[in-house]
Amino acid sequence: YAPNSLLLVLEDRSAYYIVKRIMDFTLAFILLVLLSPVMLLTAIAILICSPGPIFFKQERVGAIRQSYNGHSHWKRMTFPCYKFRTMKTDADSSIHQAYVKAVIENDEVQMNALQGAPTQPRKLVNDSRITRPGKFLRKSSIDELPQLWNVLLGDMSLVGPRPAIPYEIEMYKSWHLRRLEACPGLTGLQQVTARCTADLDQQVLLDIEYVDNQSLWLDVKIILKTPLAIISTTGAY
Repeated sequence: YAPNSLLLVLEDRSAYYIVKRIMDFTLAFILLVLLSPVMLLTAIAILICSPGPIFFKQERVGAIRQSYNGHSHWKRMTFPCYKFRTMKTDADSSIHQAYVKAVIENDEVQMNALQGAPTQPRKLVNDSRITRPGKFLRKSSIDELPQLWNVLLGDMSLVGPRPAIPYEIEMYKSWHLRRLEACPGLTGLQQVTARCTADLDQQVLLDIEYVDNQSLWLDVKIILKTPLAIISTTGAY
């Protein structure tokens, strides 16, 4: 269970979490309706350029707020996270696992070896597994739009730390786990601040900053900054 200080913060934020959930559901529903033409065109492009499933479903790790004996705490959970498929259907995840390990250990030699060249972003850029439309979908963040369904279901929030893959969590340093003290989000402080240009420790510190300072005002600020971050594509790959 969470420390007493965190329990107190959770209790003080009860009203915030209720309003946040209402806002998440309402905005996610509206965005799904408004962006349905974009999602339809994306589905057609995927089918034309890379026959196979339109959507990619992957187990991710998040957290859900639960009450116990009058107190609240965050319980770790896994859930199916949805994306538009941006990789070939036979893509092997081993290279990504190796890259994640190198990022967590801040092993630049191994990162550059896996990238095939020195690169600034902490993300696989030269990835042969990505389909022709996949690079654009990733750079524009259109591939993440199906996660609005995850927001409707309550697995995710509009704002929060990005949900991690289980094998990433297994490689985390103990303090990295603090980023699991919030519902995972479609966007977050890290996404509108640094995106892929920061190393993992810096990304996690931004997530922890969000965890410690959650408020409706901060959520609204991040939501308003997200379109500009997407349009600018700075740090996006």
